[in-house]
Amino acid sequence: MSKVLSRRDLAFLLYEWLDVESLTTRERFAEHSRETFDAFLDVSQQIAERDFAPHNRKNDLNEPTFDGERVEIIPEVSRALKAFAESGLIAAPLDAEHGGMQLPAVVARACFLWFQAANTATSAYAMLTSGNAHLLLAHGTREQIETYVYPMLEGRFTGTMCLSEPQAGSALSDVLTKATPAGDGTYRVTGSKMWISGGDHELSENIVHLVLARVAGAPAGVKGLSLFIVPKKHVETGERNGVTLAGLNHKMGYRGTTNTVLAFDDATGYLVGEEGRGLAYMFLMMNEARIGVGAGAVALGYTGYLHALDYAKERLQGRPLADKDPSAPPIPIIKHPDVRRMLLASKSYVEGGLALILYAAKLLDERSEENDLLLDVLTPIVKAWPSQWCRLADDHAIQVHGGYGYTREYPVEQFYRDNRLNSIHEGTDGIQALDLLGRKVTMKGGAGLGLLLDRIRATASSVPADLGSPVLEACDRLARTTAKLWATGDPSAALVNATAYLDAAGHLVIAWLWLEQHLAAGDKEGDFYDGKRLAARYFVTHELPRIGPMLDLLDSGDTLLRDMDDAWLG
Repeated sequence: MSKVLSRRDLAFLLYEWLDVESLTTRERFAEHSRETFDAFLDVSQQIAERDFAPHNRKNDLNEPTFDGERVEIIPEVSRALKAFAESGLIAAPLDAEHGGMQLPAVVARACFLWFQAANTATSAYAMLTSGNAHLLLAHGTREQIETYVYPMLEGRFTGTMCLSEPQAGSALSDVLTKATPAGDGTYRVTGSKMWISGGDHELSENIVHLVLARVAGAPAGVKGLSLFIVPKKHVETGERNGVTLAGLNHKMGYRGTTNTVLAFDDATGYLVGEEGRGLAYMFLMMNEARIGVGAGAVALGYTGYLHALDYAKERLQGRPLADKDPSAPPIPIIKHPDVRRMLLASKSYVEGGLALILYAAKLLDERSEENDLLLDVLTPIVKAWPSQWCRLADDHAIQVHGGYGYTREYPVEQFYRDNRLNSIHEGTDGIQALDLLGRKVTMKGGAGLGLLLDRIRATASSVPADLGSPVLEACDRLARTTAKLWATGDPSAALVNATAYLDAAGHLVIAWLWLEQHLAAGDKEGDFYDGKRLAARYFVTHELPRIGPMLDLLDSGDTLLRDMDDAWLG
């Protein structure tokens, strides 16, 4: 059995639950079949296990270095990315007119999970490049697509997103980078960008930076931001553009991905779309990245769980609680109740998280006004819930390994460090909480939340009452709490405990998706299906009750975090 990811679980979710074969009845996917889907999954697993997984540890121990002129990265990264590019997976989900194969987004997401689980640092270059290309295909000109997108799809160029700045962080309204019209249709971009993943390296012929900047005279705030293509090198001459690597950031995890401080000094930039709409354009890449981050958190949690499960089956230590004979042989630690607790909890997190990621991806394949609204509501949860709870699966993996788990001789400590970043980048958990409670559940008069709760209730009404009733009660509570929080229309009071709301809503969504899996398993026989039914029951009975105290806090109207004096913290 692979310790990277579970092919059996992917097959269950894709074919027995989501019925992705039914997508082939749509014109866009008519050339596909289960055979082509499986072929993409086969090649993804093969490349991930052959070219990505073997250098995951080496990537971590030999992070990129900068000698003042060039960034040095271990050669295995370049070879892995070349294999990925040659597979055609970068372009696979795109329209045929752009060289794509119109692979469903849900299958493409399942494929990429193999790379994220095998080596999250190397896969990050590919994820950023893909998101960059998708944005330019949606908003770029024909010339921009031909100049920058096609080389990215071929693997010759890579891409980044340059939003944050040293003084601004996630507060994009405070972006100071300036863009000045040059009079020839181009702009001169000047400023500094911080935390730019993949911002400099020698892995590709060129790097396509997508930069948020403010044109002179533009209004303050996010409405004054425009989006620019600023290549590392001029495509026409190959000479360096005015983009300088000011330094590398040294991270706790994701060490194999260059994370940079970039200085733009009178760099030539090319406007994407219209002035003043930069953030609106960038949201396409940001939302794709947020789902990608959630997927990465699931992948890291999943591989951590599989490593822990394998270790627990083989590691002999201790004896049954009722056996006091010291001469009796030790038993596998998987027999101990507390180890079982951690493994079952981890199984419920990572398999529930995987269901969430694939469900969200399928909504993109079945676009409709209703599904788009549902995805808007789910996106903050897709990003944040796995980043917290699938990271806990990696924490459990360390604990299952005991002292060994805390050493670099075993991989689980790296999985945890890599996963820790996912609660921060592409919008922290706190930002996702504000987005969910402050925007998504209130937009269109609460239609999105109503739609989500309707779907949850429909599922909960279709399962045995002992599983469905707690979920139905949680739906009613969340609806009442949401209405109560916004009854006064005061955002400072409604949003003060937004993180508790995000946690509660996330757990309710995962409970729903476990009921969905329970229905898909039905009365099918075998250990795999027994495991699905067990995990569904565990999540409803052990995990869902966590939301009670969260909703109690929200219902209380507590504003302690708003009202406290900063000085009281010391």
